[in-house]
Amino acid sequence: MLELDSGLEFNAARAEENFFTALPTRPGVCLIEPREEKAEPFLIRTQNLQRRLQRLLGPADPTSKRLNLRDFARGIHYRLTVSRFEQNLTYYQQAKKYFPKGYRKLMRLRPPAVLKVNLRNAYPRCYVTRKIQLDQDGGPAAGSYYGPFPSRRAAEAFAERALDFFKVRRCQIKIRRDPSFPGCIYSEMKMCLAPCFAGCTKEEYDVEVQRLVQFLETSGGSLRTAFEEEREKASEQLDFERAAMLHKKVEKLDEVLRGRPEITRRIQDLNAVILQRTAEEQTIGVYAMHGGLLAEPFFLRFAEIASQPRSAEQIFRDYLETPANVDNADLAEHLSLVARWFYSRPREGEMFFLEKDWPYRRILRACSRLLAPASETEKSPAPGPAPSPEGGS
Repeated sequence: MLELDSGLEFNAARAEENFFTALPTRPGVCLIEPREEKAEPFLIRTQNLQRRLQRLLGPADPTSKRLNLRDFARGIHYRLTVSRFEQNLTYYQQAKKYFPKGYRKLMRLRPPAVLKVNLRNAYPRCYVTRKIQLDQDGGPAAGSYYGPFPSRRAAEAFAERALDFFKVRRCQIKIRRDPSFPGCIYSEMKMCLAPCFAGCTKEEYDVEVQRLVQFLETSGGSLRTAFEEEREKASEQLDFERAAMLHKKVEKLDEVLRGRPEITRRIQDLNAVILQRTAEEQTIGVYAMHGGLLAEPFFLRFAEIASQPRSAEQIFRDYLETPANVDNADLAEHLSLVARWFYSRPREGEMFFLEKDWPYRRILRACSRLLAPASETEKSPAPGPAPSPEGGS
């Protein structure tokens, strides 16, 4: 947990003497402790800790309706946070700790939009949802989740274009398999296998659904490979008309995939690492994500690496390749926090995804980029070159 690692006692009678001047003028998360034991604390996040607490704990203005906690406060605990991501995560963890029944409302947490193929249905379809259901073992319920998207509209737009390559149903009508049923517009356009009026067997429909699931699980790679293999086969058979048609399908598929945000993938395979600057000098906050869940972060202090027997790359390996102890019940909340950061503009920090392996060299170069502005901004008395992230023995 990201702890509130600094604190001060508050005495209203002597606050102006040294309390406010002792506070940093930097962003942070702060918990204001009440004088009364049964009262709830007050949790804030701010871009200027000193200024915000002067407003809350300074002398009350009788002509103003602004909230004043001068007579409420006994002391404060706070954590300085350079990045918005660290601030939001700290605020989330502390709100969940102190307000377990109301932290979602306090955080305005809303699960991100994802695509789901519900494999528990006899005739599954792909649809947009914000509900990520869990099995009894804590894993995602039988189905394939794909996302997160910046909005429901963005998820619907991607699904509409991607589903043009498959003949799974898009309607929400009850499947009766009645040959007398006229079917929906998609079946009339030959864009659906039409299970509603027994236009296909259950086995044929299941094959098409598995093609769609594989498409989502590989971020389109399986379908592109299938199109390319068919195109090569058509060319070898001198069927150039079919080869040209398949080439157009590849181009159309590439156009659909180019509009896909990099973070969108099967949620169970959403493995990534987020790098952020911290309030500590020459330190990077590292936040691993395994299957959409945030692991406990760690802080890599490059000033200490020279005295350690491990290199920075080995430290990253030990952290990223160690199984994380996380609660699957927090999946939707963690996705919400990461999606909120990823789709923010401008976005601070960097993110790297696990493909076949972790891109350790790119991660280390990103650390150097993040450390460079910190050394320039903080203006240390005797600035020297930033320690190399690839240093160590």
